[in-house]
Amino acid sequence: MKSRELQLGAEGGAIGVEDINSFKAAFEAEPRNRAALNAVTKTTVKNVAMNRRAVVRSNHTYSHVVKTGAATSQNSSGRCWMFAGLNLFRMRAAASMNLEDFEISQNYPMFWDKLEKSNYFLESILKTLDLPATDRLICWLVSSPIQDGGQWDMFVNLVRKYGVVPKEVMPETESSSSTGQMNDRITWKLREYAAVLRAAHAEGETADQLATRKHDMLEEVYRMLCIHLGEPPTEFMWQWRDKDKEFHRDGVISPQKFLEKHCAPDLDDMVCLIHCPQDTKKYNTLYTIDYLGNVMDGDIIKYLNVEIAALKNATAKMIKDGKPVWFGCDVGKTFDRDLGLMDLELFDYEAVYGTTFGMDKAQRLDYGQSLMTHAMVLTGVDLDENDQPLKWRVENSWGEKGGDKGFMMMTDAWFDEYLYEVVVERQYVEQELLAILETTPEVLPPWDPMGSLASAE
Repeated sequence: MKSRELQLGAEGGAIGVEDINSFKAAFEAEPRNRAALNAVTKTTVKNVAMNRRAVVRSNHTYSHVVKTGAATSQNSSGRCWMFAGLNLFRMRAAASMNLEDFEISQNYPMFWDKLEKSNYFLESILKTLDLPATDRLICWLVSSPIQDGGQWDMFVNLVRKYGVVPKEVMPETESSSSTGQMNDRITWKLREYAAVLRAAHAEGETADQLATRKHDMLEEVYRMLCIHLGEPPTEFMWQWRDKDKEFHRDGVISPQKFLEKHCAPDLDDMVCLIHCPQDTKKYNTLYTIDYLGNVMDGDIIKYLNVEIAALKNATAKMIKDGKPVWFGCDVGKTFDRDLGLMDLELFDYEAVYGTTFGMDKAQRLDYGQSLMTHAMVLTGVDLDENDQPLKWRVENSWGEKGGDKGFMMMTDAWFDEYLYEVVVERQYVEQELLAILETTPEVLPPWDPMGSLASAE
C-alpha cells in the first residue's frame, strides 16, 4: 500500500502540515477553547451548553389548556403518530363512558398498519416491475418497507377501515413495545418477495399469477404479525364500571362500532396544514407525496402549504375552544427530554465552540439538517394580552418521566422553526384556503423532506 505522509504543501485541496500548524495555533491562542475541551471531554456537550437562564425562566402554566389524560408511552417503537392520533379522541371516549381516563389500544392499529404497508409495498413493486433494481425509486421502496413511522392521513385510513378497541382488548406485546426484531424479519421477507415478483415477471408470468403470489405473501405476513402482536379482534365483549361505580355493558361490539359509539371523531372535517418555506414549494398550494401511504383503498396524503401565521392562528383557535391538535415536528432540535423543554435558547453552543450555527428553516430542509421526525399533540397555549402565543403545551407519548409528568413546553419561537405540520378542523382555517383543498395536489417525489414519516422513539 502506498504511504500518504503529511506533506508540507497542500496540493489539490489536500490538508497539509502548514494547515495543521495553523489550526493548532489558532486553537491554543484562545483560552476558552481549553476550558471547553476540559468540560466536554468530561461530560456531554449538551450539559456544558445548557443555558441556565432559559431553564429557570420556563414554566408549565398556560392561559388555555385542553383536558387530557395521563401521558402514554410508545416505548421502543416509532408509533408516535398513532399515539398522537388516538390521544386526540381518547378523552371523548372517557367522557362517553363517564371515566376519569381511558386508553385506546395502540397495538391494534399497528397490526393493521404493518399488514397494509406490506400490501402497499408489494403493489408498488408490481407497478414498477420494468424498472432496473438500481433505479432510485426501487432503491427507495426497498429501503424501509415496513417501518413504524407514519403520517396523519395514514392514521385516518387505518381508523376508518378498522376502527379502534380499548387497550385491554388488544394490549401491548413485547414486539409492539420493541419493534426492531419483528420489523427486521418482515422486512427480510418483503425484500425477498420483491425479488420473487420481479423474477416471475421477467419469466413471463401474468398479472393474475403475480396477484396470486402476492395473496400468498400477505398470508405469510399476517401469520408473522399474529405471532408478534397477537390476533386482532373483529368483535369483542365490552363492559365497564364508570367513575361513579355504575356498571355498563355494550355487549358484543365491533371495533368500527366502538369507534362510532364512544369516540365519534369527524375525520372528514380535519385538514393537514404544513409550513414548508423551501423555494421548491409554493404557499397556498396543495401537495401529495408519490409512493407514500399504507392503505391502498384509502385517501392519499394531502398537505396544504401555508404561511406560518395561518397555521399558528388555526392551531391557537382550536386549542382555545378546548380541542387538542395533532402536529409533526423535528423533536431532536434544541430540546431536553428530562426537562421537557423545546426552546431555541436552551443551549448556548456558540459559547462552547466559538462559532455560530446558521441556516434558516428552508436551508435546513434543503440540506438535510431538519425534517419532521415526531408527532405529538398540542394541548395548551399561553397567550399574552394581545392574544399572541408565548408558548405551547405538548402532550408526548414517552411516558410520564420528564417535563411536567410527560407533558412538555414549547416556546413560540421553537414552533416557528421546527414545527412542520398541524391537523385542525376546517372551521379554524381561513375561508380562502379551504377552496384550495378541492384542487388537484401537486405531486412530490417520495424522497422529498415533506415525505418524512413521524417515528421518533
